[in-house]
Amino acid sequence: MNHTPRRRTAALAVASAISLLTLSSPTAGAQAPTVAAAAPDVPVANVQAHLQKLQDIATANNGNRRAGSAGYTASTSYVKSTLEAAGYTVTLQRCTTCDYPSDNVVADWPGGDASKTYMFGAHLDSVSAGPGINDNGSGSAILLENALQLAKANPTLTGHVRFAWWTDEEQGLNGSAHYVKSLTSAQRGQIKAYYNFDMVASTNGGYFINHITTAAAAPMKAYWDSLGLQPEENVEGAGRSDDYSFENYGIPTSGYAMGASARKTSAQASKWGGTAGSAYDPCYHSACDKYPSNINVTGLDRSADGLAYTIWHTAVDGGGTTPVGGPLANGGFESGATAWTGSVSRITNSTGRPAHTGSWKLWLGSHGTTTSEEVSQSFAVPADAASPTLTYWIRIDTAESGSTVYDKATVQVNGTTKHSYSNASTPKSTWSQKTIDLSAYKGTTITLRLAATEDSSLQTSFVIDDVATSF
Repeated sequence: MNHTPRRRTAALAVASAISLLTLSSPTAGAQAPTVAAAAPDVPVANVQAHLQKLQDIATANNGNRRAGSAGYTASTSYVKSTLEAAGYTVTLQRCTTCDYPSDNVVADWPGGDASKTYMFGAHLDSVSAGPGINDNGSGSAILLENALQLAKANPTLTGHVRFAWWTDEEQGLNGSAHYVKSLTSAQRGQIKAYYNFDMVASTNGGYFINHITTAAAAPMKAYWDSLGLQPEENVEGAGRSDDYSFENYGIPTSGYAMGASARKTSAQASKWGGTAGSAYDPCYHSACDKYPSNINVTGLDRSADGLAYTIWHTAVDGGGTTPVGGPLANGGFESGATAWTGSVSRITNSTGRPAHTGSWKLWLGSHGTTTSEEVSQSFAVPADAASPTLTYWIRIDTAESGSTVYDKATVQVNGTTKHSYSNASTPKSTWSQKTIDLSAYKGTTITLRLAATEDSSLQTSFVIDDVATSF
């Protein structure tokens, strides 16, 4: 990842890119495409093998893979030859305006609607101080293995898939900026979304998504939500990696990251593990950014699989007909915290407030002090559901009086508030059933979030039970 946030587009010469957008027919002898019902589980061992290769290249070339260096040239040769052997049409685009003139590697998988092109990219160069294995061998490696897995599965495509490995990112996003500027307006218009992968295996990392609330980010968030990771917006990386080059031309973007030199907060350490107050990547832009010592294999695996899900969701399923994850689980809370994440201690069989049925329920609030609590769960909404709905029961008990709002509760789907309540809501001290229409989410995985906040005095209890779906 580039150290300095970008604030403007660098002045670049306009070059022809028609060859980068020309789609060739499948190579002779290629297998007939078949429909793949679900994204593959990307073998993390294969991703690690690519990282070892990049480490070997750096070791043989003065310890780095900086753009324009022998280490970078060897890296591009490895990526290009691996892709061509798998059946990709690969173009080396020379960036003559880069600080270190060198090549972008652009690879197209034959087939799919070119007017609906989805791009997936990562920068291939390192800084001169080290081999750049997390920054950004990690993004480059999951991209390469996903390209190979797509070729192996050879599914029928509804969109076109293009992968890119950028040069000169560390000098100011120059390779990707050169590529996007070299396209015509019509060619840019064909790119429906660009997904970036930069530092996806930080050893003290978190789970960050670029533009997490956008439509482009939805499949990426859905996959990590299905793992209960509670991802956050990639604030540190804003404007500092190659997605910014596409944003400058109005192309929707998203991507995964696990963090660079910023420090992990106590709240993040509580939910993700690791060390609060320490950098996400203690070897950021340093000689110790090596394989295997500076790779979080779990994060690498989760990033690789989330990338696969996003490719299938956008270009194979054509918008997400194959949701990840299973159905809503333990909606009546009778199995305690099972399937829920967050403030799970608030799932209780305490007799202080009644359950709607059984003994267990979710009891938010009731403290009479400044608090914030939430639980969440991700589950799939089938694509063929006729009238998908979610129902739940809620009871509100409060020591507050009057119509002034002090304490609040919300029911959210994918970050959007569907229902809201407060100490002033009616009815009180009685159960009421509520319904949410899930028709807009068919064929996707959604995250249900039940949350409450209280102010500094007088309690309000928000008790929720018997959450259920109907498909």
